[in-house]
Amino acid sequence: MAKSEIKTAIVDGGLRYRTKTPGSPFAAASSFGAATMSCFLCGKHRARSMLKSRKLLGKNQVVCSPSCSALNESQS
Repeated sequence: MAKSEIKTAIVDGGLRYRTKTPGSPFAAASSFGAATMSCFLCGKHRARSMLKSRKLLGKNQVVCSPSCSALNESQS
């Protein structure tokens, strides 16, 4: 008996999936330099090459380089 294929859907009463495709949109790349991280300021995931380390709130955090707004404009 074969299972019927169910597509990913959100239930009307909430935000839970009936089924979910396996995996992650941020899958680990083969090399560490190709992985993504989120910017501490804007929260968007970017390649590590597009981020820089900056001291914020007493700790080093990764933020967009040169700035979040400059990267948003260049990608639009």
